[in-house]
Amino acid sequence: MTGLAEVLLQVSLVIFMGGSLFGMGLALPVRDALTGLADVRFGLLVLLLGFVVSPAVAFALAWLFRLDDAYATGLVLLGMAPCAPFLSTAVERAGGDRTRCAALLLIAAAATILLLPVAVPVVIPGLAVDAWSIAQPLLLLVVLPLGAGMMLLRVAPGVAAWLAPLTKRITGAATAVLLLLCAVLYGEGFLDAIGTRAIAAQVLFFALLTGIAYAFGARLPPEYRSVLTLGITTRNVGAALAPLFAVAGSDERSVVMIVLGVPLQMIFAYGAARRMSARKP
Repeated sequence: MTGLAEVLLQVSLVIFMGGSLFGMGLALPVRDALTGLADVRFGLLVLLLGFVVSPAVAFALAWLFRLDDAYATGLVLLGMAPCAPFLSTAVERAGGDRTRCAALLLIAAAATILLLPVAVPVVIPGLAVDAWSIAQPLLLLVVLPLGAGMMLLRVAPGVAAWLAPLTKRITGAATAVLLLLCAVLYGEGFLDAIGTRAIAAQVLFFALLTGIAYAFGARLPPEYRSVLTLGITTRNVGAALAPLFAVAGSDERSVVMIVLGVPLQMIFAYGAARRMSARKP
């Protein structure tokens, strides 16, 4: 039964990640995506917050809470993998700009592919991973579905319009299944983490990232600021798990720490999206 649940978890994770990006591509013209990438100031903020500030916050909290090495490893890996694939859904709820959302997804994916294989062995001694182990899930579950949706919109807009609501419903169902399976497979690990300060550290991690990103975006237009905030608040769980899955004998507590980030980031992201949507003039 556990083996079947693990397979279903992987399937639902693929649908959840790929479906979110494919649905976004179905509504995003190529020209709009390129417009977002041309915003240098926005791109630099993404790199600073996503790959300097976020890992620093994770390191600081792991030290402050004196986390066990396994939990600290999971938190640091989350810190080095910004921007969840479901970002587009959260941005839509916040009334954010789709062009900046696409740009943030692509910048985060490219930077993660380039930096994570180099950074992981340095910041987490003994956990070495090759670049392809990290690049493969990002290419297959971020770049490919987003590009496929944008291309379909360009060559067959009628088909894209028909597929968009269907994709949204399927992705929503996969999200519900994913959360349920996380509770079933890792519920015991979550309970074991209660007395270790790991959950408290991760709650504070997401709270700080949300507040810091929102503060850094103070001079941006509201529709850009919401994208930056949500992109930094959310974490790419697939990229964070890749180094652990590539190394035999990884501590399961590190996996639990990362999986715990799935429901927590949704709570913070959709909560922030709702507040920013209410404040938008």
